[in-house]
Amino acid sequence: MNTTTPRASSRDAIRTAAERLFTERGYAGTTVRDIAAEAAVDPALVIRHFAGKEQLFLETMQLALEPAALLDGPLDGLGEAFIRFMLDSGEQTRGVYLALLRASDTEGVGSRLKDVHVSAFVAPLRERLEGDDAELRAAMCASIVGGLFYSLWVVGDETLLAALTDDLARRYGAMLQQLITP
Repeated sequence: MNTTTPRASSRDAIRTAAERLFTERGYAGTTVRDIAAEAAVDPALVIRHFAGKEQLFLETMQLALEPAALLDGPLDGLGEAFIRFMLDSGEQTRGVYLALLRASDTEGVGSRLKDVHVSAFVAPLRERLEGDDAELRAAMCASIVGGLFYSLWVVGDETLLAALTDDLARRYGAMLQQLITP
């Protein structure tokens, strides 16, 4: 007996379609009709389940990462461990990062991006750092990670793309570590 309700399965189908389309085409390049067609549902059902395209985007474009355990670990060596963790996070992270970046000028998405940036990385790291400049150093750490991803995934910097993951983790990790434990 199938215990999945039609409502749950249509909602899941919409989420799956939205995740794929937003990642491939971005926010501006994806319509509610596109999502509905991909999910094989009526466009009105997309609105009923998610109240609109922006809410659906915000619910589906989230990183499936849990860096909290890493951020809770020892501060010694955190820089390299965090960079390695992020570099190894895979295509889903890349797709979500690019989709969020492309939609960051959309009202609601930009503020959500900032909230996630602060709550998922800056605030947990700041809580662990000592010194009067802990807030600044935590924000600088986040900008190093964001800058690396921007260079790799937006600009497509050929030198960085050709570098070994171990080399990037070691060198970028050292920059982070200098801010974490100056």
